Amino acid sequence: MKLSVVLATKNEEKNIGPCLDSIKDIADEIMVFDENSSDKTVSIAKQYGAKISNYVHKTNFHETKQKAIEAASGDWILQLDADERVTPKLSEEIKKVMKMSYDGLKKRHYPSDEKKELFERHQNIIEKREGGLGKPTGEIVAFFIPRLNFFLGKPLRYAGVYPDGVIRLFKNGKARLPAKSVHETMEVDGEVAWLFNDLEHHDSPTFERYLKRSDRYTDLTAKDLEEKKVSTNIINFLHYSFTKPLYYFLKLYILHKGFMDGVRGFVWSFYSAAHFPIAYFKYYQKVKG
Repeated sequence: MKLSVVLATKNEEKNIGPCLDSIKDIADEIMVFDENSSDKTVSIAKQYGAKISNYVHKTNFHETKQKAIEAASGDWILQLDADERVTPKLSEEIKKVMKMSYDGLKKRHYPSDEKKELFERHQNIIEKREGGLGKPTGEIVAFFIPRLNFFLGKPLRYAGVYPDGVIRLFKNGKARLPAKSVHETMEVDGEVAWLFNDLEHHDSPTFERYLKRSDRYTDLTAKDLEEKKVSTNIINFLHYSFTKPLYYFLKLYILHKGFMDGVRGFVWSFYSAAHFPIAYFKYYQKVKG
């Protein structure tokens, strides 16, 4: 069984090296689709033997990711972002599950009852949101991987952040990104299971980088509000300015125990809640001129 590791990149010279270094021992093929990076992303990727293609998306970054997926030739595909790292334990798990039979995969035991409950609850939320996930074909063709998100240099384990499960390992031809939304889940032709070891996600090593990413995501939410033609009446003003952010902050910081992550948990909860009024005001400004 051969494994293709695929990435879509744009100006990731600080991340691409550590990312590819984490998979160099398990990848039979590395595919990088780059969106005209102006830094050393491509030259660094070439040092790891990556096959480079250029592609620039028309609507969202998932188009580029899907192009990389379609170009892969391995039996299995591991789709990564440049700011992610595959840990040694996850590498070993990936090698094992690619060789296992359906019965063997079904008999795998979660490392703890706590993780079993957490992962299954997370999957149920996604299935409810997506209206289902995968198909009961008698073949496990894709895996959720739990992501451990690093925020300001340390992992966040509360505030509703973990396990942040993402479908990233799948059989070639059995999963795809529709490229309709930046937060979409992969469409899968078969059954989905979980890997148990974490994928590290280093997306916000500094507060400055976090704010830049946040600005991009509020732009996308503002665009979504525009497409839905959300009214700018007083009810929506109050909803997006006060009700929704307050509810979201209390949910992350209190219900999901963001306070257990100290100051970082507070900052994460606060700015996650602030996403809604910021996006709404961007939309409001565009509509009202």
